Amino acid sequence: MRQTGSREEPLSFGRAYAHSQTFSELFQAGMRLVEETAAYLDGDGRAAASGLNRPASIVYATESMRLTTRLMQLASWLLLHRAVNEGEMTLDQAAEEKHKIRLDQALTAMRGPGWDELPEGFKALIDRSVSLQKRVQMIDAALFDDGRSTLEEAPSPVASQLAALQDAFEKRVG
Repeated sequence: MRQTGSREEPLSFGRAYAHSQTFSELFQAGMRLVEETAAYLDGDGRAAASGLNRPASIVYATESMRLTTRLMQLASWLLLHRAVNEGEMTLDQAAEEKHKIRLDQALTAMRGPGWDELPEGFKALIDRSVSLQKRVQMIDAALFDDGRSTLEEAPSPVASQLAALQDAFEKRVG
């Protein structure tokens, strides 16, 4: 618990995580992935793509656009939260800017015609970017929990089940 003014509030996991060493490591890994992907697409990936058959070539073009879009959004999110960590902006300011970042971009199907012909290095980059996206989405949900600031405001699944049982019992008896 932390004290704010005259009342205690539970410490938010998301807010604590954003200021942790683990976040710093996530930031570094995310930026490394952006750099690796750019180098791959400009080098080995370009050479590998030139030898693909037509279906695989179309999948490669589509997935490379999805990959770069996904990584641009993730990098924006990471940079936004680094600015919060470094005191350049408040979490409230970050929440206002966050609406420009799309973490819900379509994930890759990772199957279908042409997928198996894609270079393994390219598929590995896609897989890593999707994993990073899922991690960031979980952290983002913890940071921006729809305005709930206390645990007491969260609905209790047990309470709703007990209420349903009570209603059923009263209907049966009554």
